[in-house]
Amino acid sequence: MEQGRSAQKRRAILDAATEVFLRSGYLGTNMDEIAALSEVSKQTVYKHFASKEGLFIEIVTSMTGAAGDAVHTMRPTAEDSAALSKYLFDYAFEQLTVVLTPRLMQLRRLVVGEVARFPELAKVLYERGPMRAMAALATAFESLRERGLLKFDDSAMAAAHFNWLVMSEALNRAMLLGDSAIPSEAELRRQATEGVRAFLAAYGTQQS
Repeated sequence: MEQGRSAQKRRAILDAATEVFLRSGYLGTNMDEIAALSEVSKQTVYKHFASKEGLFIEIVTSMTGAAGDAVHTMRPTAEDSAALSKYLFDYAFEQLTVVLTPRLMQLRRLVVGEVARFPELAKVLYERGPMRAMAALATAFESLRERGLLKFDDSAMAAAHFNWLVMSEALNRAMLLGDSAIPSEAELRRQATEGVRAFLAAYGTQQS
């Protein structure tokens, strides 16, 4: 029972801290506000998280990890070009939908703003986000190459090309112009469709 209460308090602290960090930025956040919002003592906050930096790293890790988990469970089962196109579209659309949310965009902007003072925060975001995505894609693409559906020499390069064909325009717009610039579902579908089409023109072995 005690472990259950402790886990609930930890979750409440993380939820409160996420709200405060995204609203006020790293420098504008203090542990007193997090304690008050999570309805625990400041001592309890420090019992679970030794420092504000440690708490923020936990938030970056958990948010990017959860986002990645939503996409990277999609295993390739395609056996022909039509199924390949569908798999790639579904993957691309899911990745766009998961990444291009206000909270994740706010987190990315916050981490980028702190990169000079806390480069380890950017490292965590990169490793749990883009780097993990590229590794998962490269593994999936190797499986698809073995089935004769894709052709490439370097799976990591193919994964990078796919990622940026799909993500770059929409991600750059949302990062630089704010949450109001996050594309609509229809725009995301078009971005996914065109990214997959361009990717298959370079890496596909058959006409879809």
